[in-house]
Amino acid sequence: MNLIFATNNQHKLNEIRQLIGRGIKIYSLDESGFHGEIPEDYESLEENASQKAWYVHHLIKRNCFADDTGLEVEALGGGPGVYSARYSRIGDNKYSELDIVEGNICKLLDNLRNIKNRQARFRTVISLVLDGKEHQFEGIVNGIILEEKFGSEGFGYDPVFLPDGYSRTFAQMSLTEKNEISHRSIAIKKLVNFLNDL
Repeated sequence: MNLIFATNNQHKLNEIRQLIGRGIKIYSLDESGFHGEIPEDYESLEENASQKAWYVHHLIKRNCFADDTGLEVEALGGGPGVYSARYSRIGDNKYSELDIVEGNICKLLDNLRNIKNRQARFRTVISLVLDGKEHQFEGIVNGIILEEKFGSEGFGYDPVFLPDGYSRTFAQMSLTEKNEISHRSIAIKKLVNFLNDL
Protein backbone atom coordinates (compact mmCIF):
# COMPACT_ATOMS: atom_id res chain seq x y z
CA MET A 1 0.00 0.00 0.00
CA ASN A 2 1.17 3.52 -0.84
CA LEU A 3 0.20 6.50 1.31
CA ILE A 4 0.98 10.20 1.14
CA PHE A 5 1.98 11.70 4.48
CA ALA A 6 0.92 15.33 4.38
CA THR A 7 4.20 16.77 5.64
CA ASN A 8 7.70 17.72 4.59
CA ASN A 9 8.99 17.65 8.17
CA GLN A 10 11.95 15.29 7.93
CA HIS A 11 11.88 14.47 11.65
CA LYS A 12 8.26 13.33 11.39
CA LEU A 13 9.00 11.37 8.22
CA ASN A 14 11.88 9.54 9.89
CA GLU A 15 9.75 8.63 12.88
CA ILE A 16 6.82 7.49 10.75
CA ARG A 17 8.91 5.43 8.34
CA GLN A 18 10.61 3.61 11.20
CA LEU A 19 7.24 2.78 12.73
CA ILE A 20 5.08 2.01 9.72
CA GLY A 21 6.52 -1.34 8.59
CA ARG A 22 7.57 -2.71 5.23
CA GLY A 23 4.13 -3.32 3.78
CA ILE A 24 3.27 0.37 3.52
CA LYS A 25 5.25 2.86 1.41
CA ILE A 26 5.18 6.43 2.73
CA TYR A 27 5.69 9.42 0.43
CA SER A 28 6.22 12.99 1.60
CA LEU A 29 4.48 15.92 -0.04
CA ASP A 30 7.63 16.76 -2.01
CA GLU A 31 7.93 13.17 -3.22
CA SER A 32 4.31 13.23 -4.35
CA GLY A 33 4.84 16.42 -6.36
CA PHE A 34 2.97 18.77 -4.02
CA HIS A 35 4.88 21.92 -3.06
CA GLY A 36 2.20 24.30 -1.79
CA GLU A 37 1.12 25.39 1.66
CA ILE A 38 -1.42 23.36 3.62
CA PRO A 39 -4.01 25.29 5.64
CA GLU A 40 -4.40 24.84 9.41
CA ASP A 41 -7.34 27.07 10.26
CA TYR A 42 -8.94 25.36 13.23
CA GLU A 43 -8.70 25.42 17.02
CA SER A 44 -8.39 21.67 17.64
CA LEU A 45 -5.91 18.99 16.64
CA GLU A 46 -8.74 16.85 15.29
CA GLU A 47 -10.02 19.56 12.95
CA ASN A 48 -6.56 20.57 11.74
CA ALA A 49 -5.52 16.98 11.00
CA SER A 50 -8.78 16.43 9.11
CA GLN A 51 -8.43 19.66 7.13
CA LYS A 52 -4.86 18.84 6.06
CA ALA A 53 -5.68 15.26 5.04
CA TRP A 54 -8.72 16.23 2.96
CA TYR A 55 -6.92 19.19 1.40
CA VAL A 56 -4.10 16.99 0.12
CA HIS A 57 -6.47 14.20 -0.89
CA HIS A 58 -8.58 16.55 -3.02
CA LEU A 59 -5.50 17.96 -4.77
CA ILE A 60 -3.50 14.76 -5.33
CA LYS A 61 -6.40 12.27 -5.58
CA ARG A 62 -4.52 9.64 -3.59
CA ASN A 63 -4.94 8.01 -0.19
CA CYS A 64 -3.18 10.08 2.44
CA PHE A 65 -2.92 10.92 6.09
CA ALA A 66 -2.02 13.99 8.10
CA ASP A 67 -1.20 14.56 11.72
CA ASP A 68 -1.50 17.45 14.10
CA THR A 69 0.40 17.38 17.34
CA GLY A 70 0.32 19.67 20.32
CA LEU A 71 1.96 20.05 23.69
CA GLU A 72 -0.81 20.56 26.24
CA VAL A 73 0.37 22.04 29.54
CA GLU A 74 -2.04 21.84 32.46
CA ALA A 75 -0.97 25.13 34.09
CA LEU A 76 -1.40 26.93 30.76
CA GLY A 77 -4.97 25.74 30.28
CA GLY A 78 -3.94 23.15 27.71
CA GLY A 79 -1.71 25.54 25.79
CA PRO A 80 0.17 25.91 23.61
CA GLY A 81 -1.88 23.09 22.03
CA VAL A 82 -2.60 23.68 18.34
CA TYR A 83 -0.20 26.64 18.42
CA SER A 84 2.75 24.56 19.65
CA ALA A 85 4.82 24.86 16.45
CA ARG A 86 4.46 28.65 16.29
CA TYR A 87 4.05 29.44 19.99
CA SER A 88 6.84 32.02 20.16
CA ARG A 89 5.43 33.95 17.20
CA ILE A 90 2.02 34.58 18.72
CA GLY A 91 1.35 37.86 20.46
CA ASP A 92 4.90 38.55 21.63
CA ASN A 93 7.89 39.96 19.76
CA LYS A 94 10.24 39.10 22.62
CA TYR A 95 11.35 35.84 20.97
CA SER A 96 11.28 36.92 17.32
CA GLU A 97 15.07 37.01 16.94
CA LEU A 98 15.44 33.44 18.16
CA ASP A 99 15.21 30.31 16.05
CA ILE A 100 11.54 29.35 16.26
CA VAL A 101 12.19 26.06 18.09
CA GLU A 102 14.45 27.77 20.61
CA GLY A 103 11.93 30.60 20.91
CA ASN A 104 9.09 28.16 21.59
CA ILE A 105 11.01 26.51 24.42
CA CYS A 106 12.12 29.83 25.92
CA LYS A 107 8.56 31.18 25.90
CA LEU A 108 7.24 27.96 27.47
CA LEU A 109 9.81 28.02 30.26
CA ASP A 110 9.25 31.74 30.86
CA ASN A 111 5.50 31.20 31.13
CA LEU A 112 6.05 28.36 33.63
CA ARG A 113 8.58 30.24 35.74
CA ASN A 114 7.83 29.75 39.47
CA ILE A 115 4.87 27.48 38.66
CA LYS A 116 4.96 24.20 40.59
CA ASN A 117 2.43 22.33 38.45
CA ARG A 118 4.54 21.12 35.51
CA GLN A 119 2.10 18.46 34.28
CA ALA A 120 1.84 18.22 30.50
CA ARG A 121 1.08 15.84 27.71
CA PHE A 122 1.94 15.45 24.07
CA ARG A 123 -1.08 14.56 21.95
CA THR A 124 -1.13 13.51 18.30
CA VAL A 125 -4.20 13.10 16.12
CA ILE A 126 -3.87 11.38 12.75
CA SER A 127 -6.52 11.67 10.05
CA LEU A 128 -6.41 9.02 7.36
CA VAL A 129 -8.38 9.54 4.16
CA LEU A 130 -8.66 6.12 2.56
CA ASP A 131 -10.87 5.45 -0.46
CA GLY A 132 -12.84 8.61 0.25
CA LYS A 133 -13.52 7.90 3.93
CA GLU A 134 -11.86 9.45 6.97
CA HIS A 135 -10.57 7.64 10.05
CA GLN A 136 -8.89 9.25 13.06
CA PHE A 137 -6.37 7.87 15.55
CA GLU A 138 -5.06 9.48 18.75
CA GLY A 139 -1.88 9.04 20.75
CA ILE A 140 -1.12 10.59 24.15
CA VAL A 141 1.94 10.52 26.39
CA ASN A 142 1.90 12.23 29.79
CA GLY A 143 4.84 13.84 31.52
CA ILE A 144 6.22 17.02 33.02
CA ILE A 145 8.01 20.11 31.73
CA LEU A 146 11.49 20.47 33.22
CA GLU A 147 13.00 23.83 34.14
CA GLU A 148 15.89 23.46 31.69
CA LYS A 149 16.82 21.54 28.54
CA PHE A 150 18.42 18.11 28.51
CA GLY A 151 19.54 16.20 25.40
CA SER A 152 20.08 16.98 21.75
CA GLU A 153 18.02 14.33 19.93
CA GLY A 154 14.47 14.68 18.67
CA PHE A 155 12.92 18.05 17.87
CA GLY A 156 10.51 20.65 19.17
CA TYR A 157 9.90 20.56 22.91
CA ASP A 158 11.67 17.20 23.38
CA PRO A 159 14.55 18.64 25.48
CA VAL A 160 12.20 19.85 28.23
CA PHE A 161 9.62 17.04 28.19
CA LEU A 162 10.16 14.21 30.67
CA PRO A 163 7.66 11.38 30.07
CA ASP A 164 6.08 9.77 33.12
CA GLY A 165 8.05 6.81 34.43
CA TYR A 166 11.32 7.80 32.74
CA SER A 167 14.47 9.56 33.93
CA ARG A 168 15.41 10.97 30.52
CA THR A 169 13.74 13.51 28.26
CA PHE A 170 12.65 12.64 24.73
CA ALA A 171 15.75 14.51 23.54
CA GLN A 172 17.99 12.18 25.56
CA MET A 173 16.51 9.11 23.90
CA SER A 174 17.43 7.58 20.57
CA LEU A 175 14.77 7.61 17.87
CA THR A 176 14.18 3.90 18.50
CA GLU A 177 13.69 4.47 22.23
CA LYS A 178 11.39 7.43 21.69
CA ASN A 179 9.33 5.49 19.16
CA GLU A 180 8.57 2.85 21.78
CA ILE A 181 6.56 5.30 23.88
CA SER A 182 5.85 8.53 21.98
CA HIS A 183 2.45 10.05 21.27
CA ARG A 184 3.08 9.82 17.53
CA SER A 185 4.07 6.17 17.75
CA ILE A 186 0.90 5.33 19.69
CA ALA A 187 -1.25 7.00 17.02
CA ILE A 188 0.72 5.42 14.18
CA LYS A 189 0.45 1.94 15.70
CA LYS A 190 -3.31 2.40 15.81
CA LEU A 191 -3.21 3.45 12.14
CA VAL A 192 -1.08 0.43 11.18
CA ASN A 193 -3.33 -1.97 13.09
CA PHE A 194 -6.33 -0.52 11.27
CA LEU A 195 -4.66 -0.95 7.87
CA ASN A 196 -3.55 -4.48 8.68
CA ASP A 197 -7.11 -5.45 9.57
CA LEU A 198 -8.51 -4.32 6.22
